[in-house]
Amino acid sequence: MTAERAEGVVRAVVVTDGRLLLVPEPAGWGLPSGIPQPAETPQATAARAVYELTGYLVDGTEALDPGDDDGGTTILCRLLTESPTDGGRLTPDHLRWASVEETADTPLPAPVRHYLEGHTPPI
Repeated sequence: MTAERAEGVVRAVVVTDGRLLLVPEPAGWGLPSGIPQPAETPQATAARAVYELTGYLVDGTEALDPGDDDGGTTILCRLLTESPTDGGRLTPDHLRWASVEETADTPLPAPVRHYLEGHTPPI
């Protein structure tokens, strides 16, 4: 069995307690994302991008169905630490944990929106 190599932008979906991890983007808020390194799997790219941006350790578990998306890969990640380490480029006050309702105006890929609607508990 060979590992799938990541191509294009890899976005990480980190959900805990019904809240989604968002990072600042030029047009507002978005998912932590990164470009894969040579021979890096999408899961490894997502985990690395989250750690480098936020300091949180995550485990990239599975790819979400791309649907009619832009060709990037979206990886569902499991949060492994409750608090970020000092390794992230962004400080905790520059991160946002948003409920699904709070992401209504956030431009999220369709597979992410679909996942959130079906897999987050009501508040």
